[in-house]
Amino acid sequence: MTSLRPKIGVTGPDSGGFGAWFFTSLSLELAGAKPVRVTPNNQVSMKHLDGLIIGGGADIEPSRYGKELLQEIDEQKKTLFGKTVFQRLFTLLLFPVILIIRILLSTQHAAIDKKRDDLEFELLAEALQQNKPVLGICRGMQLINIHQGGNLHQNIDGFYGEREPISTLLPKKNVRLANDSLLAEIIGEQRTQVNALHSQAVDKPGQGLRVVATEFPNNITQAIEHETHPFLIGVQWHPEYLIQLPEQRAIFKRLVKCATENCAT
Repeated sequence: MTSLRPKIGVTGPDSGGFGAWFFTSLSLELAGAKPVRVTPNNQVSMKHLDGLIIGGGADIEPSRYGKELLQEIDEQKKTLFGKTVFQRLFTLLLFPVILIIRILLSTQHAAIDKKRDDLEFELLAEALQQNKPVLGICRGMQLINIHQGGNLHQNIDGFYGEREPISTLLPKKNVRLANDSLLAEIIGEQRTQVNALHSQAVDKPGQGLRVVATEFPNNITQAIEHETHPFLIGVQWHPEYLIQLPEQRAIFKRLVKCATENCAT
């Protein structure tokens, strides 16, 4: 199924998550797609969609990857970083807008959302069966990994030693990308800076997946790709909140391109 404006499903919770939806839908609109919000109470079959974004949010139920629930991790302090003089100035101007919208349009959500878990695992299975492009963002990357039989680190604090884990809407984490990866081709660089709103991360990659980006110097997994699927990518960061950076917008553009032209052919 293709159209002039491909329909891309964007998953989220029934309550809250509107900041992520706003910026993800904006990113898709800029890339030429029609975003479709999908939640447990507003389900849409993959047969009516051309692609899928599994968004960020609550932790995935840990029994799905053979672990027990740990205590929630407190949100860390936000910090600021920029890449170039222009991007730094643009980021300084845009950041308050992004932050305000995210705060105003977000609400508290439960640590675990089993209905959303069920929905997203089902949609992902359908998308893979139909060979449609899939992008996982933060929680979405983790869900892709679990679906393929991998597991997670439930708490990444230990990777930072005595330092506090970075938590920011803005690009502060340094990431290295595999030079032979699709993601490196899309971004156009082998090193980039990304934001971070996560307390968990991929541990063992699932079947058919490989790690294509890591944070340095601690090697926390920041992106995964499927080895044979034409577009199955998970990123630990939130590219929707980095709309000021062309390389982050390029991720959405490639997803839309695959949904329009059928990258499998």
